[in-house]
Amino acid sequence: MFDTLGLDVPALMVDAGFDPDAIHQQGARFAVDDITVLWQRAVARAACPTLGLSRPLAATYGRVGAVGHSMASSPDLRTALARLQRYMAVISDATTFSLGTDARGCWLATSHAGGALPIPRQRLEFAMLTTFTQCQWITRRELVPLAVEFAYAAPGDRRAHEDAFGCEIRFGAATNRLLLSNADLAVPLPTADATLAEVHERLLDEQMERLGQKSFSAKVSAEIARCLPSGEPRRPDVAAALCMADRTLQRRLHDEAVSFQQLLEQTRQELARQYLADSRYSLAEVADLLGFVDTSNFFRACKRWFGLPPAQYRARLRHTDA
Repeated sequence: MFDTLGLDVPALMVDAGFDPDAIHQQGARFAVDDITVLWQRAVARAACPTLGLSRPLAATYGRVGAVGHSMASSPDLRTALARLQRYMAVISDATTFSLGTDARGCWLATSHAGGALPIPRQRLEFAMLTTFTQCQWITRRELVPLAVEFAYAAPGDRRAHEDAFGCEIRFGAATNRLLLSNADLAVPLPTADATLAEVHERLLDEQMERLGQKSFSAKVSAEIARCLPSGEPRRPDVAAALCMADRTLQRRLHDEAVSFQQLLEQTRQELARQYLADSRYSLAEVADLLGFVDTSNFFRACKRWFGLPPAQYRARLRHTDA
Protein backbone atom coordinates (compact mmCIF):
# COMPACT_ATOMS: atom_id res chain seq x y z
CA MET A 1 0.00 0.00 0.00
CA PHE A 2 2.82 2.41 0.91
CA ASP A 3 4.48 1.66 -2.42
CA THR A 4 1.25 2.40 -4.31
CA LEU A 5 1.10 5.75 -2.55
CA GLY A 6 4.53 6.62 -3.93
CA LEU A 7 6.65 6.03 -0.84
CA ASP A 8 10.17 4.61 -1.13
CA VAL A 9 9.41 1.43 0.81
CA PRO A 10 12.99 0.02 1.16
CA ALA A 11 14.20 3.40 2.48
CA LEU A 12 11.13 3.65 4.70
CA MET A 13 11.77 0.23 6.24
CA VAL A 14 15.45 0.96 6.87
CA ASP A 15 14.44 4.27 8.48
CA ALA A 16 12.04 2.36 10.74
CA GLY A 17 14.70 -0.20 11.67
CA PHE A 18 13.48 -3.12 9.52
CA ASP A 19 15.45 -5.50 7.38
CA PRO A 20 13.69 -5.02 3.98
CA ASP A 21 14.19 -8.72 3.19
CA ALA A 22 12.43 -9.82 6.37
CA ILE A 23 8.96 -9.27 4.91
CA HIS A 24 9.59 -12.08 2.42
CA GLN A 25 10.23 -14.66 5.14
CA GLN A 26 7.37 -17.14 5.42
CA GLY A 27 5.56 -16.75 8.72
CA ALA A 28 7.65 -13.76 9.84
CA ARG A 29 6.12 -11.61 12.58
CA PHE A 30 7.07 -8.16 13.78
CA ALA A 31 6.77 -6.48 17.17
CA VAL A 32 3.84 -4.11 17.57
CA ASP A 33 6.14 -1.16 18.36
CA ASP A 34 8.14 -1.80 15.17
CA ILE A 35 4.95 -1.59 13.12
CA THR A 36 4.00 1.57 15.01
CA VAL A 37 7.31 3.21 14.05
CA LEU A 38 6.82 2.09 10.44
CA TRP A 39 3.41 3.80 10.29
CA GLN A 40 4.79 6.91 11.97
CA ARG A 41 7.59 7.19 9.42
CA ALA A 42 5.19 6.55 6.52
CA VAL A 43 2.76 9.26 7.66
CA ALA A 44 5.64 11.71 8.10
CA ARG A 45 7.21 10.93 4.71
CA ALA A 46 3.87 11.15 2.91
CA ALA A 47 2.92 14.30 4.85
CA CYS A 48 -0.60 12.84 4.86
CA PRO A 49 -2.55 12.62 8.15
CA THR A 50 -5.22 10.43 6.46
CA LEU A 51 -2.76 7.89 5.03
CA GLY A 52 -4.57 4.65 4.18
CA LEU A 53 -8.03 6.07 4.81
CA SER A 54 -9.38 4.81 1.48
CA ARG A 55 -11.82 2.01 0.69
CA PRO A 56 -10.01 0.94 -2.49
CA LEU A 57 -6.70 0.73 -0.63
CA ALA A 58 -8.21 -1.21 2.28
CA ALA A 59 -9.99 -3.58 -0.10
CA THR A 60 -6.81 -4.19 -2.10
CA TYR A 61 -4.14 -4.33 0.58
CA GLY A 62 -5.99 -5.08 3.81
CA ARG A 63 -5.88 -8.80 3.21
CA VAL A 64 -6.85 -11.31 5.88
CA GLY A 65 -5.69 -14.43 4.00
CA ALA A 66 -7.05 -17.80 5.05
CA VAL A 67 -9.25 -16.17 7.67
CA GLY A 68 -11.06 -14.37 4.85
CA HIS A 69 -11.78 -17.70 3.14
CA SER A 70 -13.21 -19.05 6.40
CA MET A 71 -15.39 -15.96 6.70
CA ALA A 72 -16.60 -16.26 3.09
CA SER A 73 -17.70 -19.88 3.62
CA SER A 74 -19.90 -18.88 6.59
CA PRO A 75 -23.69 -18.95 6.31
CA ASP A 76 -24.11 -15.25 7.19
CA LEU A 77 -22.15 -12.14 8.11
CA ARG A 78 -22.65 -12.56 11.86
CA THR A 79 -21.08 -16.03 11.77
CA ALA A 80 -18.28 -14.72 9.54
CA LEU A 81 -17.42 -12.01 12.07
CA ALA A 82 -17.42 -14.55 14.89
CA ARG A 83 -14.82 -16.51 12.91
CA LEU A 84 -12.77 -13.36 12.44
CA GLN A 85 -12.82 -12.86 16.20
CA ARG A 86 -11.83 -16.49 16.80
CA TYR A 87 -8.92 -16.47 14.36
CA MET A 88 -7.61 -12.91 14.65
CA ALA A 89 -4.37 -14.28 16.14
CA VAL A 90 -3.59 -15.82 12.74
CA ILE A 91 -3.61 -12.33 11.22
CA SER A 92 -1.96 -10.49 14.10
CA ASP A 93 -0.94 -11.29 17.66
CA ALA A 94 -1.13 -7.58 18.52
CA THR A 95 -4.63 -6.76 17.22
CA THR A 96 -7.69 -7.54 19.29
CA PHE A 97 -11.08 -7.78 17.59
CA SER A 98 -14.25 -8.23 19.57
CA LEU A 99 -18.00 -8.21 19.02
CA GLY A 100 -20.37 -6.32 21.29
CA THR A 101 -24.13 -6.70 21.45
CA ASP A 102 -26.48 -3.82 20.74
CA ALA A 103 -30.25 -3.78 20.20
CA ARG A 104 -29.63 -2.39 16.71
CA GLY A 105 -26.96 -4.88 15.70
CA CYS A 106 -23.37 -5.62 16.65
CA TRP A 107 -20.36 -3.46 17.49
CA LEU A 108 -17.06 -4.44 15.84
CA ALA A 109 -14.32 -3.17 18.17
CA THR A 110 -10.63 -3.01 17.29
CA SER A 111 -7.62 -2.31 19.50
CA HIS A 112 -3.94 -3.20 19.74
CA ALA A 113 -1.92 -4.53 22.65
CA GLY A 114 1.64 -5.59 23.39
CA GLY A 115 3.55 -2.38 22.77
CA ALA A 116 4.75 0.60 24.78
CA LEU A 117 4.16 3.21 22.06
CA PRO A 118 0.74 4.71 21.32
CA ILE A 119 -0.77 3.19 18.17
CA PRO A 120 -0.95 5.71 15.30
CA ARG A 121 -4.54 6.56 14.53
CA GLN A 122 -3.84 5.87 10.85
CA ARG A 123 -3.12 2.23 11.66
CA LEU A 124 -6.34 1.93 13.68
CA GLU A 125 -8.34 3.55 10.91
CA PHE A 126 -6.86 1.22 8.30
CA ALA A 127 -7.59 -1.84 10.48
CA MET A 128 -11.23 -0.83 10.95
CA LEU A 129 -11.65 0.03 7.30
CA THR A 130 -10.11 -3.32 6.31
CA THR A 131 -12.68 -5.15 8.44
CA PHE A 132 -15.50 -3.12 6.94
CA THR A 133 -14.42 -3.67 3.32
CA GLN A 134 -14.03 -7.38 4.08
CA CYS A 135 -17.69 -7.41 5.20
CA GLN A 136 -18.70 -5.76 1.94
CA TRP A 137 -16.65 -8.20 -0.11
CA ILE A 138 -18.09 -11.38 1.41
CA THR A 139 -21.69 -10.10 1.33
CA ARG A 140 -21.31 -8.61 -2.16
CA ARG A 141 -23.35 -5.67 -0.87
CA GLU A 142 -22.84 -1.97 -0.28
CA LEU A 143 -23.07 -1.74 3.50
CA VAL A 144 -23.55 1.43 5.52
CA PRO A 145 -22.51 1.38 9.20
CA LEU A 146 -25.05 2.63 11.71
CA ALA A 147 -22.21 4.31 13.60
CA VAL A 148 -18.42 4.57 13.69
CA GLU A 149 -16.52 5.73 16.78
CA PHE A 150 -12.86 6.54 17.39
CA ALA A 151 -11.19 7.08 20.75
CA TYR A 152 -9.04 10.01 19.67
CA ALA A 153 -9.92 13.67 19.17
CA ALA A 154 -11.66 14.83 16.00
CA PRO A 155 -9.40 16.02 13.16
CA GLY A 156 -9.86 19.47 11.71
CA ASP A 157 -11.44 18.00 8.57
CA ARG A 158 -13.68 14.92 8.89
CA ARG A 159 -14.50 14.50 5.22
CA ALA A 160 -11.95 11.74 4.53
CA HIS A 161 -13.32 9.68 7.44
CA GLU A 162 -16.94 10.18 6.43
CA ASP A 163 -16.18 9.35 2.79
CA ALA A 164 -14.32 6.17 3.79
CA PHE A 165 -17.00 4.80 6.11
CA GLY A 166 -20.05 6.37 4.51
CA CYS A 167 -21.54 7.77 7.70
CA GLU A 168 -21.04 10.40 10.36
CA ILE A 169 -18.10 9.70 12.67
CA ARG A 170 -18.02 10.19 16.44
CA PHE A 171 -14.64 11.07 17.97
CA GLY A 172 -13.49 11.08 21.60
CA ALA A 173 -15.35 7.81 22.27
CA ALA A 174 -14.35 5.14 24.78
CA THR A 175 -13.04 2.77 22.12
CA ASN A 176 -12.61 2.29 18.36
CA ARG A 177 -15.62 0.49 16.95
CA LEU A 178 -18.14 0.21 14.12
CA LEU A 179 -21.83 -0.74 14.36
CA LEU A 180 -23.50 -2.95 11.75
CA SER A 181 -27.25 -3.53 11.69
CA ASN A 182 -28.99 -6.80 12.52
CA ALA A 183 -30.35 -6.85 8.97
CA ASP A 184 -26.84 -6.71 7.49
CA LEU A 185 -25.56 -9.33 9.93
CA ALA A 186 -28.29 -11.74 8.85
CA VAL A 187 -27.45 -11.46 5.13
CA PRO A 188 -26.84 -14.96 3.66
CA LEU A 189 -23.41 -15.13 2.05
CA PRO A 190 -23.34 -16.15 -1.63
CA THR A 191 -20.21 -18.27 -1.04
CA ALA A 192 -21.51 -20.14 2.02
CA ASP A 193 -20.29 -23.73 2.10
CA ALA A 194 -20.43 -25.83 5.28
CA THR A 195 -17.90 -28.37 4.01
CA LEU A 196 -15.37 -25.72 3.06
CA ALA A 197 -15.95 -23.94 6.36
CA GLU A 198 -15.01 -27.11 8.23
CA VAL A 199 -11.83 -27.50 6.16
CA HIS A 200 -10.84 -23.85 6.71
CA GLU A 201 -11.42 -24.08 10.45
CA ARG A 202 -9.27 -27.19 10.74
CA LEU A 203 -6.44 -25.52 8.80
CA LEU A 204 -6.71 -22.34 10.85
CA ASP A 205 -6.70 -24.30 14.11
CA GLU A 206 -3.51 -26.00 12.96
CA GLN A 207 -1.98 -22.67 12.02
CA MET A 208 -2.78 -21.22 15.41
CA GLU A 209 -1.08 -24.21 17.00
CA ARG A 210 2.05 -23.61 14.91
CA LEU A 211 2.08 -19.92 15.75
CA GLY A 212 1.75 -20.66 19.41
CA GLN A 213 -1.37 -18.51 19.45
CA LYS A 214 -3.92 -21.09 20.47
CA SER A 215 -3.86 -19.67 23.94
CA PHE A 216 -7.12 -19.49 25.78
CA SER A 217 -5.66 -16.95 28.18
CA ALA A 218 -4.98 -14.62 25.21
CA LYS A 219 -8.68 -14.73 24.29
CA VAL A 220 -9.65 -13.98 27.89
CA SER A 221 -7.19 -11.06 27.99
CA ALA A 222 -8.66 -9.64 24.79
CA GLU A 223 -12.17 -9.81 26.25
CA ILE A 224 -10.97 -8.17 29.47
CA ALA A 225 -9.44 -5.34 27.42
CA ARG A 226 -12.72 -4.88 25.55
CA CYS A 227 -14.73 -4.67 28.78
CA LEU A 228 -12.47 -2.45 30.89
CA PRO A 229 -13.78 0.96 29.67
CA SER A 230 -17.16 -0.06 31.11
CA GLY A 231 -15.70 -1.03 34.50
CA GLU A 232 -13.77 -3.92 35.99
CA PRO A 233 -15.12 -7.07 34.31
CA ARG A 234 -16.37 -9.99 36.38
CA ARG A 235 -15.17 -13.45 35.52
CA PRO A 236 -18.71 -14.85 34.92
CA ASP A 237 -19.42 -12.00 32.49
CA VAL A 238 -16.23 -12.69 30.53
CA ALA A 239 -17.11 -16.38 30.44
CA ALA A 240 -20.58 -15.56 29.09
CA ALA A 241 -19.06 -13.30 26.42
CA LEU A 242 -16.89 -16.23 25.34
CA CYS A 243 -19.99 -18.47 25.24
CA MET A 244 -19.01 -20.79 28.09
CA ALA A 245 -19.73 -21.49 31.74
CA ASP A 246 -17.68 -19.77 34.43
CA ARG A 247 -16.46 -23.15 35.66
CA THR A 248 -15.21 -24.02 32.17
CA LEU A 249 -13.32 -20.74 31.94
CA GLN A 250 -11.68 -21.40 35.32
CA ARG A 251 -10.67 -24.93 34.31
CA ARG A 252 -9.16 -23.84 31.00
CA LEU A 253 -7.18 -21.05 32.64
CA HIS A 254 -5.99 -23.53 35.26
CA ASP A 255 -4.76 -25.77 32.44
CA GLU A 256 -2.59 -22.86 31.26
CA ALA A 257 -1.37 -22.17 34.82
CA VAL A 258 -2.87 -18.71 35.03
CA SER A 259 -5.76 -17.13 36.94
CA PHE A 260 -8.39 -14.64 35.84
CA GLN A 261 -7.06 -12.12 38.37
CA GLN A 262 -3.54 -12.43 36.93
CA LEU A 263 -4.84 -11.77 33.42
CA LEU A 264 -6.83 -8.76 34.64
CA GLU A 265 -3.72 -7.36 36.31
CA GLN A 266 -1.48 -8.02 33.29
CA THR A 267 -3.98 -6.55 30.83
CA ARG A 268 -4.44 -3.41 32.89
CA GLN A 269 -0.67 -2.95 33.26
CA GLU A 270 -0.09 -3.35 29.52
CA LEU A 271 -2.88 -0.92 28.62
CA ALA A 272 -1.75 1.54 31.30
CA ARG A 273 1.68 1.69 29.67
CA GLN A 274 0.08 2.51 26.31
CA TYR A 275 -2.38 5.09 27.64
CA LEU A 276 0.22 6.88 29.78
CA ALA A 277 2.50 7.13 26.74
CA ASP A 278 -0.29 9.00 24.94
CA SER A 279 -0.61 12.59 26.16
CA ARG A 280 -4.16 12.84 24.76
CA TYR A 281 -5.47 11.02 27.85
CA SER A 282 -5.66 12.70 31.24
CA LEU A 283 -4.83 10.56 34.28
CA ALA A 284 -8.51 10.46 35.22
CA GLU A 285 -9.39 9.25 31.70
CA VAL A 286 -6.74 6.53 31.89
CA ALA A 287 -8.19 5.36 35.21
CA ASP A 288 -11.64 5.18 33.61
CA LEU A 289 -10.35 3.31 30.55
CA LEU A 290 -8.75 0.75 32.86
CA GLY A 291 -12.00 0.18 34.75
CA PHE A 292 -10.97 1.65 38.10
CA VAL A 293 -13.77 3.04 40.25
CA ASP A 294 -11.57 5.89 41.48
CA THR A 295 -8.17 7.37 40.74
CA SER A 296 -6.69 6.35 44.10
CA ASN A 297 -6.90 2.68 43.13
CA PHE A 298 -5.27 3.52 39.81
CA PHE A 299 -2.44 5.39 41.57
CA ARG A 300 -1.77 2.41 43.85
CA ALA A 301 -1.79 0.05 40.88
CA CYS A 302 0.75 2.20 39.00
CA LYS A 303 3.11 2.19 41.96
CA ARG A 304 2.76 -1.60 42.07
CA TRP A 305 3.40 -1.99 38.31
CA PHE A 306 5.99 0.68 37.61
CA GLY A 307 7.31 1.71 41.01
CA LEU A 308 6.04 5.24 40.37
CA PRO A 309 2.73 7.13 40.50
CA PRO A 310 1.18 7.64 37.05
CA ALA A 311 2.26 11.27 36.52
CA GLN A 312 5.90 10.45 37.28
CA TYR A 313 5.81 7.33 35.10
CA ARG A 314 4.35 9.38 32.22
CA ALA A 315 7.12 11.96 32.66
CA ARG A 316 9.73 9.19 32.53
CA LEU A 317 8.21 7.85 29.30
CA ARG A 318 8.38 11.28 27.72
CA HIS A 319 11.99 11.68 28.81
CA THR A 320 12.84 8.27 27.33
CA ASP A 321 11.16 9.17 24.00
CA ALA A 322 13.05 12.44 23.89
